[in-house]
Amino acid sequence: MASKDQKQGGGFFSSIASSLSNFGNAMHKSVNGMIGYEGLEVINPEGTAEDAEEEAQRGRWKQEDRDSYWKMMHKYIGSDVTSMVTLPVFIFEPMTMLQKMAELMEYPYLLDQADECEDPYMRLVYASSWAISVYFAYQRTWKPFNPILGETYEMANHGGITFIAEQVSHHPPMSAGHAENEHFTYDVTSKLKTKFLGNSVDVYPVGRTRVTLKRDGVVLDLVPPPTKVNNLIFGRTWVDSPGEMIMTNLTTGDKVVLYFQPCGWFGAGRYEVDGYVYNAAEEPKILMTGKWNESMSYQPCDMEGEPLQGTELKEVWRVAAVPPNDKFQYTYFAHKINSFDTAPRKLLASDSRLRPDRYALEKGDLSKAGAEKSSLEERQRAEKRNREVKGHQFAPRWFDFTDEITPTPWGDLEVYQYNGKYTTHRAAVNSSDGIEEVDNRSIEFNPWQYGSVE
Repeated sequence: MASKDQKQGGGFFSSIASSLSNFGNAMHKSVNGMIGYEGLEVINPEGTAEDAEEEAQRGRWKQEDRDSYWKMMHKYIGSDVTSMVTLPVFIFEPMTMLQKMAELMEYPYLLDQADECEDPYMRLVYASSWAISVYFAYQRTWKPFNPILGETYEMANHGGITFIAEQVSHHPPMSAGHAENEHFTYDVTSKLKTKFLGNSVDVYPVGRTRVTLKRDGVVLDLVPPPTKVNNLIFGRTWVDSPGEMIMTNLTTGDKVVLYFQPCGWFGAGRYEVDGYVYNAAEEPKILMTGKWNESMSYQPCDMEGEPLQGTELKEVWRVAAVPPNDKFQYTYFAHKINSFDTAPRKLLASDSRLRPDRYALEKGDLSKAGAEKSSLEERQRAEKRNREVKGHQFAPRWFDFTDEITPTPWGDLEVYQYNGKYTTHRAAVNSSDGIEEVDNRSIEFNPWQYGSVE
């Protein structure tokens, strides 16, 4: 483990890195050695042109698309391309970033178990497994649509959860989300930072994620690893998230540190996650191991990080079955996110499901999707001009901007806080018998706060 001098001199993240380097080799011997490397996928991490034909057959790229895209993008190498370029619709999936935020809610039972659990270390096992579960969905290589300023996404009818997300800033692009059921609340402010490297892009999650377990008021803070999208233009596109995931119990000081192995040649190490749950004194209590695309398991360990005699490795989470040969690699839950079946009564007109470009892409009409995307972007620019003429500042409806600035490994973040107004709004709509029933599919998409945006 890291010494006190190391912890004082290098700070929290430095001490974690030192701890990881100490236990990394032992962990591979004691845990991954048991699992082996079955079913490895052959991957060239650098990417080659030989995979281009396969990508074209999957419907993602045509050679002329690659050539024109490269001519447009090569000048941005080294830049943050989060919102500075207009991208062709054929690289998109029929989902927005707000909906992608909701994919963390696929396995809410893990947070329910964390709330019900009395063992403080097992709480972190359940909660960190919940955080890992979303990476199966994050391996998709399609890009979600950037939300329009003021756009929202609502979800109901799933595990007793109410979920609301809103695009709270356009430059820089920022989203805020809140989810809640009887066991937990989930709050996130999300701001992505990117670095375009030519045939790949690094994505840094400059965000703050907090989970509050309701029974005891325990607050958990999550710092995910960065993500790298490889072979954007040449080769077979694939996603990796090498680095550390840290979840800290802010109430007790306990934490879990999980290391996502980088992918090497022939897929060596891809998907693998190893780490430990530590007490506040940074002593290992439980080892965790698995693959983020399959399952996670845990086992009590000694002070050296070795499994305790008389204990066994137990599975805590396994990925659910997925539709075979799905065009966009969607899970069954991802399809639910796009479905009106998970929409509440009288859906907000600003909801992502109602976006005409997203809907056209879902139906396979790329031409219409591209035209609708351009129209929405122009209307967004028009609304900004209207606001500037009137001297108004955009104000989110469901989240409030706070004075809090929180540090992240990739820069400081301005925090937005859920203001509770959506809970009041939704309760009023659901309890009103006099309100006219509206077919959600007939609602016209309208996130605009000002008129005359044609």
